[in-house]
Amino acid sequence: MTAGEIEISGRRIGPGQPVYIVAEMSANHNQDLDQAVQIIHAAKEAGADAVKLQTYTPDTLTIDSDQEYFRVGGGTLWDGRNLYDLYGDAYTPWDWQPKLKQIANDLGLDLFSTPFDHTSVDFLEEMRVPAYKIASFEIIDLPLIRRIAQTGKPIVMSTGMATLGEVEEAVKTIRETGGNQLGLLKCTSAYPAPPEEMNLRTIPHLAEAFSVPAGVSDHTLGIAVPVAAVALGACIVEKHFTLSRSIPGPDNDFSLEPHEFKAMVEAIRTVEKALGRVHYGLSEKEATSRVFRRSLFVVKDMKTGEMFSEENVRSIRPGHGLAPKHLSEVLGRRAANDIARGTPLGWSHIAGF
Repeated sequence: MTAGEIEISGRRIGPGQPVYIVAEMSANHNQDLDQAVQIIHAAKEAGADAVKLQTYTPDTLTIDSDQEYFRVGGGTLWDGRNLYDLYGDAYTPWDWQPKLKQIANDLGLDLFSTPFDHTSVDFLEEMRVPAYKIASFEIIDLPLIRRIAQTGKPIVMSTGMATLGEVEEAVKTIRETGGNQLGLLKCTSAYPAPPEEMNLRTIPHLAEAFSVPAGVSDHTLGIAVPVAAVALGACIVEKHFTLSRSIPGPDNDFSLEPHEFKAMVEAIRTVEKALGRVHYGLSEKEATSRVFRRSLFVVKDMKTGEMFSEENVRSIRPGHGLAPKHLSEVLGRRAANDIARGTPLGWSHIAGF
């Protein structure tokens, strides 16, 4: 493993490695274990590398209160809902999670989770998850971050809403606590997020500023933003995944359906190939096209001793003759022999060469 890389379940993640693509299940199981299992199978079919859960209960995230502070507002998908009730609908039952991990692992997928308190970290440690995700909203919870870092597992942390100073503080906390494998994700914590607020140019800055693999946790609609993120250097892509947006659920509206997720994966893999390396000159597949470059041809029959002029020599396709840059050296000289129209001009045709 080199600087700027992390490793999850033996998979190296970083510049020059295949993008690590995470399907976020979130609340899209709708409290139905069979649906959760179907999501994992569908994620595998769509090309995901990992499935991510969230490990909390309503009581570990908030309290049951009807005060206005605990009611969602501000133009979200969940306006008017009580936080405790919303989290009650959205949480993934803890007794499912070891089963889901086994199913994912049997399919060749990694499965890890976002813990939201110390008890969930302890639970996930018992599950032997290979990594941890820190959500954007928890980036300021330094005691929780410290507890996660103490596990020594790789950490992927979203940075939605965070100032550069808050990111620095969280990164410092992880590193001072012994966390030496960290990836950072550019995230806009709006649901859905407008593309104009994604600011994807932050991705290479995160990578350079903190010497980490950087990526995107994307809540926009569609697949254009994560594909563009990869072109800018994203090494990790996280996207919410659902069987169908027609199924009611807290997160379905900004999740990808299986065929969309598959299209995203295919586009990302194509971009990976296209990025390549810094290269000038002929590529392997260009070799057969080289002949269609322009070159100097005799375009009128010429007799020995006749002068070359713009009337009888032109730069045309294909590329069997002298390079066009030699035209000024040829004009005004004389033919060394008879030359038929359509002959690629060579130095042997020119008297004195």
